[in-house]
Amino acid sequence: MFDRDRWQEIFTALKKNKLRTVLTAFGVFWGIFVLVVMLGSGKGLENGTRNGMGGFATNSMFMWTQRTTLPYKGFKKGRRYNFNNTDTKALKDNVPEIDLLAPRLQGWSGNTNNNVVRGLKTGAFSIYGDLPDYNRIDPVTILQGRYLNEEDVAEKRKVAVIGVRVKDVLFTPKENPIGQYIRINGVYFQVIGLYKSQHNGGWAEEQEQSVEIPLNTLQQTYNYGDAVGWYSITSKTGISVSEVEDKAKVVLRQRHSISPDDKEAIGSNNVEKQFKKMDGLFTGIRALVWIVGIGSLLAGAIGVSNIMLFIVKERTKEIGIQRAIGAPPWKIVSQILMESIVLTTLAGYCGLICGVGLVELINLFLTKQAANNPNPERAMFLNPSVDFGVALTALLILVVCGAIAGLIPAQRAVSIKPIDALRYE
Repeated sequence: MFDRDRWQEIFTALKKNKLRTVLTAFGVFWGIFVLVVMLGSGKGLENGTRNGMGGFATNSMFMWTQRTTLPYKGFKKGRRYNFNNTDTKALKDNVPEIDLLAPRLQGWSGNTNNNVVRGLKTGAFSIYGDLPDYNRIDPVTILQGRYLNEEDVAEKRKVAVIGVRVKDVLFTPKENPIGQYIRINGVYFQVIGLYKSQHNGGWAEEQEQSVEIPLNTLQQTYNYGDAVGWYSITSKTGISVSEVEDKAKVVLRQRHSISPDDKEAIGSNNVEKQFKKMDGLFTGIRALVWIVGIGSLLAGAIGVSNIMLFIVKERTKEIGIQRAIGAPPWKIVSQILMESIVLTTLAGYCGLICGVGLVELINLFLTKQAANNPNPERAMFLNPSVDFGVALTALLILVVCGAIAGLIPAQRAVSIKPIDALRYE
């Protein structure tokens, strides 16, 4: 292993045909370089996608009312109905697997009229009645002030938390909105918080042009009675939210005289299933990257095997002399294997370093770009990186490929009889 003459012989053999060696080494270099860059890019895409989901609870689901599609207990199909406050209590009492339960009600759509006024400025915004737990299921980033709390709900306070778009429309850029009053459909509310969304795209825009007030304040002030628009629900640790979804629907169907076979009367969106699909997608992407990357490494290894076959052919007489003076087969095999491993390891290490370097340069570029982006957390490609353990695994695979690549030429070398090798021209 540490024989100086052996190492000198290895490098002499590799330098004998520099072009062939360089081209073969480039195949190995390119294989691991592509693997590392693809792994880093896949991680950046995954980070950006997950970041775009904000702090959304992965064990959450949403339910809302829809028209019934089956007649039941004397009611015709196509009936409309609403959830209500007593449904909230029934769900808490009958579905112990529920962790967080946040009823929500939307007042006026921001597309109908200028429903929010401050002085001479007006805007059309979505008005939501919420409870504090909603911000634990789909959290927003509080920039100033605070979010709704239990005292706001208990005292039915006329307070509001506004999105940044609302602030931009109703206030001047340097004006502090906290403590100021806005008029929502003729009723004054004090602004207690300013927030921005943690999501990407359309949902972020919707959140940031919304006003959130206590649920019971919205119900009482604007004569919505005890109506609830929809429920946001999370399950307790270790329990699938799908189980909670099924049990909650059974309770609600019974309370509103809906047929047990009517699957359309209660709409729902299971976020847990969406996250599982996303995890499956990125698992598939990672598997595809490894398949392509290992294929590239194997292509490089085949190139190494070919060059070692040429080297063995050129050194046939030399090998015959070694065998004739008593060199054991293992010495010949180990010499060929060492040459193969050295070539793949050096080329692969360079590819690994260059691949990691490129990923880090991309990350540095994105970091500088984010400094000039008002919403850097909404980037679709974020923090590309390569795990250190993954990099070591790739290098180990490369070394194994190098050993395998040299094994066939090595076996061919020792299979030639010394007398035949000496006669070889």
